[in-house]
Amino acid sequence: MFRKNKKDEETNFWLSYADLMAGLLFVFILLIGAIVVKSIVLKSNLESKESSLESSLQLLLLRDSEVQKLQALLAHRSSELSDKEKELLISKNLLELKTQEITNLNNILLSQTMQIDDFNSKIIIMQNLFDEAESNISAQNKSLEDYENKVLILSSELTSKEDALKLKDDELLKMLQALEQKQSKYDILITKLQEQKAKIKSLTGIKIKVIAELKKSLGKNVQIDSKNGSLRLSSSILFDKGSAELKESSKQELKKVFINYVGALTSNKTIKKQLDKIIIEGHTDSDGEYLYNLNLSQKRAFAVMNYLLTLDFTQKNNLKPLLLSSGRSDQDAITGANGKEDKDLSRRIEIKFTLKNDDAMNEIERILDFE
Repeated sequence: MFRKNKKDEETNFWLSYADLMAGLLFVFILLIGAIVVKSIVLKSNLESKESSLESSLQLLLLRDSEVQKLQALLAHRSSELSDKEKELLISKNLLELKTQEITNLNNILLSQTMQIDDFNSKIIIMQNLFDEAESNISAQNKSLEDYENKVLILSSELTSKEDALKLKDDELLKMLQALEQKQSKYDILITKLQEQKAKIKSLTGIKIKVIAELKKSLGKNVQIDSKNGSLRLSSSILFDKGSAELKESSKQELKKVFINYVGALTSNKTIKKQLDKIIIEGHTDSDGEYLYNLNLSQKRAFAVMNYLLTLDFTQKNNLKPLLLSSGRSDQDAITGANGKEDKDLSRRIEIKFTLKNDDAMNEIERILDFE
């Protein structure tokens, strides 16, 4: 009986062991099935992605080759596992070893899957860059087309302008020819004008010559103005303050100066021919009212002229038609170096002369100087 129980126990042990082996085999088959299914899914994903990865065909072929190798390895492993099912019944350690190999294979597959996902993300980035570049190229092509259209328009305008320019060149050539003819005429006119200018200058310079002759004739005895040749006499010598009556004591000196001055003008035949008027001007300073000073200056100038008309020299040389008198009040007051009025010099009698056509000569001289 004891032996029988022992035999039953051994039978139960082997049955339990067989059940255990069968469970392990079932688990192993499930793992193999999961691996195969995952491999099929991976292959399906790879096949679906092959169509979108045409630009990277070599890399995809490489990955496909790896998957095929992996499938071949899996098939080989499946064959080995099938062959070793019996060995698993004998050796639990060998089964654990194979299980570890499957785990490693799963890790490899997972790593490759991650690499494929990373590669896919890179492909997406490249596709986006490609799309952006394509968009930029399209925009540039559009800009290029617009530029070409503008170039065509400008080319057409340039052609029309060149035609117009040729016409204008012909017109310009004719104008240049006409200008050359006019230039020669203009040169002739300029030459004549220069000759006329020289003649006019000689005429306008006659007053300067007269002033020079005056200075030469009078010497240092009488001082005259270098600009207009006028003779200045102080009013304080000729008149009392506020008076228009000529001082008796000043008449002889006035007579002497007048004879010397007018004598120098009339003794020279060239000057005498050009002599137009001898003017006696009265001037005051700015003190007092203008009208009062004007009246005073006129009266003083008249008093001097009235005295000069009584002289034998005046009557002998028939100077009466030449003599004029005028009053200027303070309009021609004299200023000193500091810019202020010199009242002593401003109060004066001026004896000056004018030449025939003097105003015209002055205007001509002004124009010539301006040119």
